[in-house]
Amino acid sequence: MRRSAAKAPAAAASQTAAAGADFPRSVSATASAGTPAGPAADPAPRQSLQTEFPFELPRGYVDDAGTVHRDGVMRLSTARDELVPLRDVRVQENPAYLSVVLLGRVITRLGTLTMVHDGVVENMFASDLAFLQDFYRQINAEGHTRAAVQCPHCSEPFEVELGGSRLGES
Repeated sequence: MRRSAAKAPAAAASQTAAAGADFPRSVSATASAGTPAGPAADPAPRQSLQTEFPFELPRGYVDDAGTVHRDGVMRLSTARDELVPLRDVRVQENPAYLSVVLLGRVITRLGTLTMVHDGVVENMFASDLAFLQDFYRQINAEGHTRAAVQCPHCSEPFEVELGGSRLGES
């Protein structure tokens, strides 16, 4: 019985070799197949994580000089970004202010403004604020805000997009 257990890995290694190079081999399988063991290669390429996302406001933020700023960048939110605003007195007095403070933390660039903060966000048009809230939800929910629902008439299941898309896009 000991002999068959020892032959099984060798047989599996030869089957993998016979199947071609489509299957990655571990270092131990390569060594048992008779090739020298070299540095371990990473079988899966590293995936980069996108942390910043460009956007374009539907209307644009108008600064004190009258310049309209539409193009911006929002970064992924951290746990700290969501927790710190809860200690803000303005948020404690008015919970609706939470999104303004939160967006002021995660928008890293807006047009040619040198700094984006909650004061900038609170002076945006309502349509731009709604767009940024949807965009925030979208990028922080793995790129989608879909929900599974069921048709009330035929009971057929389907998905709906809860987050809004950019104006003019379907």
